[in-house]
Amino acid sequence: MLRFGGVRVKPMHMAIATINPATGETLRTFNALSAQDLNAKVQRAFDAFRSHRRTSFPDRAARMLRAAEILEADKERIARIMTIEMGKPIKSAGDEVLKCAWACRYYAETAERTLADEIVATNASRSFVRFQPLGVVLAVMPWNFPFWQVFRFAAPALMAGNTGLLKHSSNVPQCALAIEEVLVRAGFADGEFQTLLIESGAVGQLIDDRRIAAVTLTGSEPAGMQVAGAAGKQIKKTVLELGGSDPFIVMPSANLDEAVTTAVKARTVNNGQSCIAAKRFIVHEKIYAEFERRFVDAMRSLKVGDPMDPATDVGPLATAQILNDLDEQVQQAVAAGARVLTGGHRLDRAGNFYEPTVLAGIPSSCPVYYQELFGPVAMLFRASSMDAAIQIANDSEFGLAASVWTQDDTERRRFVDEIEAGQVFVNGMVASDPRLPFGGIKRSGYGRELGSFGIREFVNIKTIWIK
Repeated sequence: MLRFGGVRVKPMHMAIATINPATGETLRTFNALSAQDLNAKVQRAFDAFRSHRRTSFPDRAARMLRAAEILEADKERIARIMTIEMGKPIKSAGDEVLKCAWACRYYAETAERTLADEIVATNASRSFVRFQPLGVVLAVMPWNFPFWQVFRFAAPALMAGNTGLLKHSSNVPQCALAIEEVLVRAGFADGEFQTLLIESGAVGQLIDDRRIAAVTLTGSEPAGMQVAGAAGKQIKKTVLELGGSDPFIVMPSANLDEAVTTAVKARTVNNGQSCIAAKRFIVHEKIYAEFERRFVDAMRSLKVGDPMDPATDVGPLATAQILNDLDEQVQQAVAAGARVLTGGHRLDRAGNFYEPTVLAGIPSSCPVYYQELFGPVAMLFRASSMDAAIQIANDSEFGLAASVWTQDDTERRRFVDEIEAGQVFVNGMVASDPRLPFGGIKRSGYGRELGSFGIREFVNIKTIWIK
């Protein structure tokens, strides 16, 4: 059983369909590509690479800048597609579209400089490093940030000279098709970027295909293991951005007002369905009681409802299965002795709605203590010291990101050095940024997206030595 982006699915049995998570209504269904059509698309990408790799950086940049302009001009329409397909609050959906445009502009402006030859002094008359594209890159992407997750792969991959094939999550097919439409309208040639409407079971055969050079996946650790295992057998490069159970540590010196406000946003961003959403709130005992009171009150006051309403704070979960999984985890935690400080139940209404929930006192013997909660459910932990806070934070199979709140320089240095994560944000909410590398360690995956590191993941780092 696979689990992409927080939802468990049985390969070959998840319908490719738009199902409105706010109502449960099936709005549109799609047929999966036939084997013949899929083969034709792969060949088209393979053939397109031969020409695309020879295009100039200014030419690629012009098209990428045009994609940014299209995204900005079409923001309202695209945002509505996202909200209808996966329940993202409409304002957040609009912000996501603009962030994609930002990534397009960033790579249009920086790719040529980042991938320029690097001269290295050796005993040769001339030696340097050249960065060249690998070929067709297959992207297996999740539903939770249906445009951003794709563009943070597509922008650097295309700017580097690769071609792309997108296997998107089966519950966001219209998003997947709209992404291809944007890039085609921007001027990318036939075959340079294509959406594949296929079921999860077809991913393995694509990885086996000799025309596919590399694979990138954003999803859960079980999906990552399957993709990495299949790619490993073919000795193909992979980048994996997997799950997270990010700690949010608050020390006595922190600005408590700012920490609480950010904590609520960090837990409920995207209806709580984000790998880098804060999930474990680790608070020093000196301020624990006050933080708990304020945090619980703020979570309780959030408005849950129609994601099309700009006033809504928390919309529905993306699928009924995610709702069932989350409720099962909460009930399991309660059965093990956890206390529910607010929420704790699905809402009795149409759609996949769950109450903003805060749990405390979760015993380490309970599986939920170590699991990722993909929804608006927070876990509170009391720490007796800084050492204890670090120990709790690192007591996880995940290592994606962490947010720490302190005004003490010594504490800041220790958190930066000792937290086991790919990213540590001090006095701020964890967020992806096109300028900074993004990724994790441990079961949160390997490799990096974004920044200069992201565009160099899918290139041949070629050494040139000339006597």
